[in-house]
Amino acid sequence: MLSQALTYGLAGLALGVPLLLLVLVSLGWPAAGFRCWLGFPRRLMARTEKPLFRIAYTLYTRTRLGYIFHKKQLKKTRDHYPSGHSVVCPKIINGVKILPVPILTDNYGYLIIDLDTNVAVAVDPSDPLIIQTHLEQEGATLEAILTTHKHWDHSGGNKVLKKIYKSCRVYGTSRDNIPGLTNPILDKETIKVGNLRFHAFLTPGHTVGHVIYVLEGNLPSIPACLFSGDLIFLSGCGRIFEGSSSLMLSSLDIVAALGDETLLWPGHEYAQDNLMFAASVEPNNPAIFNKLDWVLHQRHEKHCTCPSTIGEEKEYNPFLRTHSSDLHEALGVERQLDEDWTCFRSRVLEEVRKRKDIFNYR
Repeated sequence: MLSQALTYGLAGLALGVPLLLLVLVSLGWPAAGFRCWLGFPRRLMARTEKPLFRIAYTLYTRTRLGYIFHKKQLKKTRDHYPSGHSVVCPKIINGVKILPVPILTDNYGYLIIDLDTNVAVAVDPSDPLIIQTHLEQEGATLEAILTTHKHWDHSGGNKVLKKIYKSCRVYGTSRDNIPGLTNPILDKETIKVGNLRFHAFLTPGHTVGHVIYVLEGNLPSIPACLFSGDLIFLSGCGRIFEGSSSLMLSSLDIVAALGDETLLWPGHEYAQDNLMFAASVEPNNPAIFNKLDWVLHQRHEKHCTCPSTIGEEKEYNPFLRTHSSDLHEALGVERQLDEDWTCFRSRVLEEVRKRKDIFNYR
C-alpha cells in the first residue's frame, strides 16, 4: 500500500503540492480522495517507486512526520468509520477471548483477554482511543502490548496506552524503532502475561525487525493463534521494504512450519484483493475460488474475514506455495540445472511479489 500511495504522491509533486503532503500521502494509508482527482494508473508504480519512495519511507520511519500523519488519519477514519471498517466476531478459545479491532481503513489490532482474570494483551493497538474503549467495555486491564513492527499503523498507540496503563509492558524487537518499547525480545523468546503464553519469532523482510507472535494452544482441541502483523495475510504477504526475497522466504517458512490448525490473525483486511490476485496467478486452483466465494460474501456485508488457518493458506496463498509445481507452471518459472532449491523458491517468491505489486483488479 505504501508504493500505491506514492504513485499519487508523485502526481501531487507534479501538480505543485508541498513536499510534506507528498511524503504523508506516500506513507501507505487511505488515499481514496487523491485517487479520485489525481487519476494516476497503478502501473506507473513499478517505474517510479524506488527514488522517491526511499526518501518518503525514511522520513516516515525515522522522523516524527509519520506519527503526525498517523494521528490525522486516525481522526479522519474515526469520523468516516464510526463503527470500524468491518464487522467483527470475537472468538473464545479455552477461556481466552480474541477480539479483532478494526483500525484505520483496513488495519486490525487485537485484544487477547483471559476471561478468568480479565488480563488483556494488545497486538498492534495503533488507535489508543478505540483500544481503551474496548478495554473498558470488556472490563479488562491492559498488561502488555505486542508490537509486530515499527510502522505507525501498527505501533502508533503504544506510548499513549502506556501512559494510561502504567504497568503495561511494550514488547518488540530492538532491531525496529518500536515506540515506547520497554521489553526488547529475542527470536523464539517466550512471553508470559498472566496465564497467557506467547512465542515470538523474528521474521524480517517487511521490516528488519518484524516479529510474529504465536499464542499457545493445546492441539488438537485448542489451536494455536498466529498474530502475523504484515508478514502474512489471508492469501497474501507484506511487501519487502527492508530485506530480500530470500530473507522473506525464510520468514514465511517459519509460518509454514506451524501446525495446519493454527489460526491466522493478520494485520490487515486484504482478503478480497489478495484472492483476486491469487486467482489470476493460479486460475486452475479450486481452493482459491472456494475461498474467494466466501470472502466476497463476507465483504459484501463488511464482515471480517479472519481467522483462516495455516492449512488453508497453504492451499491458496501463493506466497506459501513457492514449493508447488502447479505454481511454477502457472508462472512459467523453471528451475535451472544445479540451481539450489531454496534459491529457486526465492526466485519464485520474487516473481510472485513483483506481479502482486503491480496487480489491479478494479
